[in-house]
Amino acid sequence: MRTIHNDALVLAADLIGTLLFAIEGAIVAMHSGLDLLGVMVVAFVSALGGGVIRDLLIGASPPSAIRDWRYPALTFGAGFVAFVFHGAMQHFTGPAIIVLDAAGLALFAVAGAEKATQFGIKSFVAALMGTVTGVGGGFLRDILLAKIPAVLVTDIYATAAFVGAAALVTLRRLGWSASHASFAGGLLCFAVRLLAVWQHWQLPKAPSW
Repeated sequence: MRTIHNDALVLAADLIGTLLFAIEGAIVAMHSGLDLLGVMVVAFVSALGGGVIRDLLIGASPPSAIRDWRYPALTFGAGFVAFVFHGAMQHFTGPAIIVLDAAGLALFAVAGAEKATQFGIKSFVAALMGTVTGVGGGFLRDILLAKIPAVLVTDIYATAAFVGAAALVTLRRLGWSASHASFAGGLLCFAVRLLAVWQHWQLPKAPSW
């Protein structure tokens, strides 16, 4: 029963995160001037890229994004709706996209870390898998759009995902339930990301040569 509950929690977080990142990916694609096909492709990569990488690394093959029809259906549906209602999507700029992205990042970070622990992955690597889940899709999206991946230059992004994922793994080892640990880890990731944007927190950088 506990395993079924944990699986349902991972699935719910994964699907909601997929929806949020698909919408965000479609918006970014439209801002870049892509056509319908381009918008759908970018939405798909943004939403599912991180999860596919995670599943391949932890041995969950074939990846859920390929095995479960709900993932591609949700992704293409969200991308298509965003394209059709592109006028309304134009209002999703600046702060709105940041909040949307932070929510998706938090959901994917905890879902990825929880799934990794279910596959017997040790704590530190499980936290890394949560981070990969959160940032992998955006990394691939930016490469498709010929941009420097935001995760490499933006303020406290992958770090926020790792903090949230590490919090979940730590709380699970302390005996917290999956739902409580996921909520706490996701909330921490979301808060760290938004605080980093608000306060302009950044990791140290080497001086330019």
